[in-house]
Amino acid sequence: MICSCETNKRIVPRISTSAENRRSARSGPPSSDLSRQMNFQQLRSVREAVRCGFNLTEVAHTLHTSQPGVSRQIRELEEELGIELFVRAGKRLTGLTEPGGHVLPIIERMLMESSNLRHAGQEFVAQQSGLLSVAATHSQARYAMPVAVQEFRAQFPNVKLHLHQGSPKQIAQMLIDGEADVGIATEALGDYPQLVALPCYRWTHSVIVPPGHALLDAPLTLEALTRHPLITYDTGFTGRSRIDEAFAQRGLTPNIVLAAMDADVIKTYVQLGMGVGIVAGVAYETERDTQLRALDAGRLFGINLTKLAVRRGNYLRKYVHAFIESFAPTLTRAVVEKALGDEAKGSHYEI
Repeated sequence: MICSCETNKRIVPRISTSAENRRSARSGPPSSDLSRQMNFQQLRSVREAVRCGFNLTEVAHTLHTSQPGVSRQIRELEEELGIELFVRAGKRLTGLTEPGGHVLPIIERMLMESSNLRHAGQEFVAQQSGLLSVAATHSQARYAMPVAVQEFRAQFPNVKLHLHQGSPKQIAQMLIDGEADVGIATEALGDYPQLVALPCYRWTHSVIVPPGHALLDAPLTLEALTRHPLITYDTGFTGRSRIDEAFAQRGLTPNIVLAAMDADVIKTYVQLGMGVGIVAGVAYETERDTQLRALDAGRLFGINLTKLAVRRGNYLRKYVHAFIESFAPTLTRAVVEKALGDEAKGSHYEI
């Protein structure tokens, strides 16, 4: 069934609900128009087919249905639209056709808006309960987030908080896939057009060494660091790119003997005497790290900017805004909503 919109004279496909489908089934054999009603399960089948690498067995498992059912849903949608969405080799899907590539973003937006509609209803039904999923790197989760998490739990005790840790690229993908509401990292988040990344706070690196180390007795330079084995973050984590750039710009090759994803590992091996550590300044805690000394390295490696990202077009509930503001007080609800609005218009947002 289709309905025409008189204001712009476009023909808009009608999305049927599961209840309507059941009523249609009870009322007898459908007409040719009714049998081609678009539904959300068809849209989900297409989206998951792409996400699962065109493996319909995985799609069926994700959607809790059968593989033939998935194939039927996709075929029915293609018949409704009058185009083939997928390239096929026999019965296998091998990729998206050109029309499929154009349609996929529309399908993703429609499914996102249906999710937003449910969340908007839940916002008024249950103001103080729900689920908040935050994805962050180890450094952010361990050193930057605890105060914000504590404040959030005190303010919203009935909201379940799920904390996911990963690399910046994994965090971005979790946001894009809808597995996380908020992502926090220094690297990568601003590189994805599906995300809106907002600046949170600036920080610098520190060089950490055992007490009595030779680096404590002279001005800290890049040349001096190259004379020691170094232990720092893995590529893609916590400002590692700035460390590499600083040495490269001076034509120096650092002797990095160990790379790790989090500062706790780096500090452990520095204490064992394996080398000199380079970590985020916030990771050095005077009261806990009594067997280490820290030297500010901001002059050597520059200033880093941690960003908080959300998926463009995603509906943010009240408690999501509350968490964001607890973590970064400058990111009030008004500021975040303005940034989301500006991004939708193609504007660049800065604090």
